[in-house]
Amino acid sequence: MYIWAVLPVFFQNSGYEQKRIPGIKVRNFLCAGNACLSGVVIYNELITMANTLFVGKVYLHFDELPSTNDHARILLAKSKPAEGMVIRADSQSAGRGQYGSPWLSQPGKNLLLSVILYPLWLPVPKVFLLSKAVALAVYDTVSAFSGSPSGTRIKWPNDILLDGRKVAGILIQNTFSNSNIQAAIVGIGLNVNQNTFPPELPQAGSLAMACGHEINLETVADLLYERLEKRYLQLKNGAIQALEAEYATQLAGMGETRTFTDQAGNTFQGRITEVENDGHLIVETGQGKKRFAVKEVHQH
Repeated sequence: MYIWAVLPVFFQNSGYEQKRIPGIKVRNFLCAGNACLSGVVIYNELITMANTLFVGKVYLHFDELPSTNDHARILLAKSKPAEGMVIRADSQSAGRGQYGSPWLSQPGKNLLLSVILYPLWLPVPKVFLLSKAVALAVYDTVSAFSGSPSGTRIKWPNDILLDGRKVAGILIQNTFSNSNIQAAIVGIGLNVNQNTFPPELPQAGSLAMACGHEINLETVADLLYERLEKRYLQLKNGAIQALEAEYATQLAGMGETRTFTDQAGNTFQGRITEVENDGHLIVETGQGKKRFAVKEVHQH
């Protein structure tokens, strides 16, 4: 059931127009010339329960897409969509997580979405601060519905664990202009009502598995938009120290001895001491401190 809305400003800036399809009395489809975005149904009035200023106020909902991030990228290449625009799909045929790994999700069970942001004020050397803010927003959402803040953790760089199981992943794709970010596509996959996972995902979990019952997807989505906007504005308003302190507090393995594996397959013991603003992980080992980029080490 589609009850989503698009503000008129989207059509003004997108190259698309609202076009009534013959025989359809209520629904409008997004069209450019003879090409329409199949699967999206848009109402002429704003219908949203999220208590936000801009995140989720412009909203596209599809039955299926190859990837919500890819669709957001296509929209950005054609126009400048409103900040906070959400592209959501019930199913993805080519969804991706970190490291290019496929993101597997049962249709209609989970939240699969991308949010377009314009953090023009964020310098490139501090780009990972956006990842920290988004990770905290998803952490806030998961802990609120799970009722287990102590069992919810952020796993570097930005996975969300609930009772040791991965329930959410974040993939942020940025475009740059000179020394600043031009646009950010924030992709979020949050397992809500899926109870079974493929054998290759033995550590996957969901909110329903932790709570013992299904949860309304729209209620989770509304809170996610609210928390994402709150954390984004917190970062924009310069509350960086508070964000970094909260991220460090909720980071799995911070100050604890853990097992790591580097790109060469070497396993070693170490303690996370810091996550730098560019995303590098600092691990204290028996041979001193080591600095790792996102794809250079795995924490067990």
